[in-house]
Order: sequence, then structure tokens, then C-alpha cells
Amino acid sequence: MLTDMAPPDLVSRSARQTRLDERPHALIIGSGFGGLAAAIRLGARGYRVTVLERLDQPGGRARVFRQDGFTFDAGPTIVTAPFLFEELWALCGRRMADDVRLTALDPFYRLLFDDGTALDCNDDDAAMRARIAAFAPGDVAGYETFLKEAEAIYKVGFEQLSDVPFSTLADMLKALPAMARLRADRSVYGLVSRHVKDERLRTALSFHPLFIGGNPFAVTAIYALVIHLERKYGVHFARGGTGALVDGLVGLIKGQGGAIRHGAEVAEITVADGAATGVRLADGETLTADIVVSNADAAHTYGTLLPAAHRKRWTDRKLAKARYSMSVVVWYFGTKERYEYVPHHTILFGPRYRGLIDDIFEKKVLSEDFSLYLHRPTATDPSLAPPGCDAFYALVPVPNLQGATDWEPQAEPFRQAIQQRLEATVLPDLSERIVTSRLMTPPDFRDDYLSIHGAAFGLEPRLLQSAWFRPHNLSEEIDRLYLVGAGTHPGAGLPGVLSSAKILDTVVPHATELA
Repeated sequence: MLTDMAPPDLVSRSARQTRLDERPHALIIGSGFGGLAAAIRLGARGYRVTVLERLDQPGGRARVFRQDGFTFDAGPTIVTAPFLFEELWALCGRRMADDVRLTALDPFYRLLFDDGTALDCNDDDAAMRARIAAFAPGDVAGYETFLKEAEAIYKVGFEQLSDVPFSTLADMLKALPAMARLRADRSVYGLVSRHVKDERLRTALSFHPLFIGGNPFAVTAIYALVIHLERKYGVHFARGGTGALVDGLVGLIKGQGGAIRHGAEVAEITVADGAATGVRLADGETLTADIVVSNADAAHTYGTLLPAAHRKRWTDRKLAKARYSMSVVVWYFGTKERYEYVPHHTILFGPRYRGLIDDIFEKKVLSEDFSLYLHRPTATDPSLAPPGCDAFYALVPVPNLQGATDWEPQAEPFRQAIQQRLEATVLPDLSERIVTSRLMTPPDFRDDYLSIHGAAFGLEPRLLQSAWFRPHNLSEEIDRLYLVGAGTHPGAGLPGVLSSAKILDTVVPHATELA
């Protein structure tokens, strides 16, 4: 007998491993935040989890670039709902603070307008009222009424609807009265414009949908909830960068007995009797599973991974007619000196707002003028660069690949334009101080993340591509297939993708029901 041959601790470990291996198996395609959060939630519900990641590191869009002593977060940098991360640690009987340290930022970000004016934003009511009074004196009352409306929208749009599945038309019909009260048919910009008149302030209160790939002039007003979300929970940054959050989540998965495989590209979701049975990898290997969760781009999941014979709603024709989010150009660079006066987050608006947005989303042409988001993580965590140096990235919204821009010859001239803009505004002598550089353009989003049309945020979050109209978390095509991430409900952004994983608690059966 084994007990006669092995020490008790070895027997205990062996028995525990056997129990873990006997759990129903969940395969997760992609290790973005949605996939990692899904893995933890399914692990807590009794599943044996395997995460499949085609790249050489976890994180998806939140992967990390390291070069010349600098650490660059590739994608998300802003944490606005830390409790969604804390829930994941709690599911594992752990405290997030023991693994990841979040720092609250003040200001959240500095807004710089083309006329030279600036506005620092934070959650201090008195300070913000005074700043608005100095910035746009006639709009103080309107600013305050807008905040009240944003809070009301948050209480319904986030607290009541963000982690509720919209799997059936009945789910949508139940939500319609609330959405009608919130005037979801209005755009965020339209809502803001009802309250304030100063165009700079309208811009300051309506640009947030760009963080999730949305057009402020077209996205539903429900996304105004982001303003209240920031004010309620603050804006945070993880020490060590967003990659520290990825590492922490990976540690939780492994602690549950789950596994992550890198270099594992999924070519097809296998189906039998109308239900997902596993996946076939690009190298021909077949993996079986009791359930499959896709954190891949939703259009890629349906347009490539799930054979057309198994699709009724998300046909090739429907996917071709869908509207996709903008893309972005991200320039990562390090300097040999520090710019101490530059805050952690800065947004530089160009001379146009509506016209530029129209160029990006509707005309899909690359404009000479642009707005950009400048991230300086070393303002909060100097360890992300060598001593005395700064790490940055500049992110510029641009059209997706449905436009005619040829990025092979255009990439470097556009990067130079970004550099010149920064040098003329917030980073003087930049060209003399750069010591490392890296660039991502829309083709990289297509090739690295398999994002259709290089759209940085998947399907555009318009009203008729939201909630029930968006690809469902519980696949409407086949059984035992589930979707998480930016392309499904509730949408892009860290709160959105983490909430999409939370919805699995409702739509995925507990492992004991499958055992």
C-alpha cells in the first residue's frame, strides 16, 4: 500500500492532487484580466482550470515590456474599482494588500487644453468646486447637477446592471424601464451639454468613453457613470505597475491548482451535440474540457474560433456589419532625466474635439492634429526606471484598420509628431533625453491580440451594441461556451472586464453540478 511506502506528507499531497485533477475541467482562452478573473472565480467554484495564452507572458493587453532597465505596462494603467480585485483575493482566502499595493493618485489626471488652460481633477468636492469656479465660472451650478445625475446613473448602470447577465431578451426588457429613465438613448456628450456650456468643460466631463473605445458623441449616456466611479473609489496605480496585478492574479490561480500555458494558440473551439467540448490548438493538439470560456476578442471568437456551422446569430455577415472601436498608437519611451513637475496622468487635448472624434470613428482618417494621454508611472513608482530616469507612454486614439492608413510608412512620422507635440508642451528637450523607445500601432493590435481591424477595445460600445445586443456572456450559439472581456457585456475597461468574469458566477453551473 502507498501508506507503507511513502511519508504521510507525500500521501497527503498525492491525495490532494488526485482530488484536484478529478474536478470538472474549464479551459480559458486568453489571459487578459477577464480571463484571469474568470479562472479564479471558476477555481473557487470547484473547477480545475487551464488558461491558454498564445503570447509568451500572461496579461493580454496588460502584458509588460522590459527594455534597457525600464518597465512599461503595455495597456491598462488606471484602477478605478479596486474592490473588484479585492473580491478575487477574498475568494482565495487571501488579502490583496499582502501581494499588491495600490496607491491613490492626486490628482487623478491633469487636463491640458490647446488654449493653454489646465484643470486638475480629483475627488475633493470643495477643491473641484473652486477649480470649476475659476475655470468656467458660469458652469458651477451645472457641474454640480451633472455630478448628481452621474451618481444616479452609476447606481443603476453599475451597481444594478454591470454584473447582471443579459442572456435573454427578457433580461433586456426587465432593464428597459431603468435605461429609459436614465435616457440611455442620449450620448455622454449630449448629457454633459445639458448641464454645462463651456466647451472645455464639456470636453473634460465627456472624454472618458475614449478609455473604453467609445465615441463620446455616440456612446450611451450610461457611461457617464465613470465620473462617479472615479469620485467614489478614486484612481489608483499598482506599485510595480499594472503587471504586478497580473502577477498577483496568476499566483492566485496557481494556488488554486490551476495552470497557465504560454505559447498555446487556440485554432478552434471543438463542438459535439451542440456543446463546447474543448479546443484544438494551432499545433494540432486537442484539449478536452467540461466548459470553455473565451477571453479572446469576441469577433475573433465567433468569426474564427467557432466554426460557422455552429453560429446562428454571430454570422460572418453580422460580424462584418458590426461597428468596431477605435485603435490607438502607443509610444513607450524612457528619458535619462526626470520631469518632476509632470503628474502621473496627463491628457493633452488638441485644437478640435468633435471634428477629431468624427475623423477617428466615422471618416476613419488619420488627422494631422490629435489628442493624447501621457502616462508617467515613475511619478508614483520610480523603480520602473533606472535611478534618475523616467518611464512614459503616450497613447493617441486613431482610426482602426477599416481606414486607409498604411502604417508601415506612417508609423515613424506619426511617432515623431507625438514627440514634437510633447516637446513643445510638457516635456521640453525631450529629443535630447530619450534613451529607449518602442512603438505599437493598429497592426500590432491585430497581430499580437488577434483584435479584428486592430480595434483596441473590440466592438464599439454603442447603444445597439450594448447589454443584450452585445455578444452574451453565456453564448447564444452553443452550450457550455462563455465569453468574458471587453467584447462581451458589460464592455471594456478594467471594471467592465472584471465584471464580465463576475457574471460567470450566475451563468456557469457550479462544478458539483457537472461532476
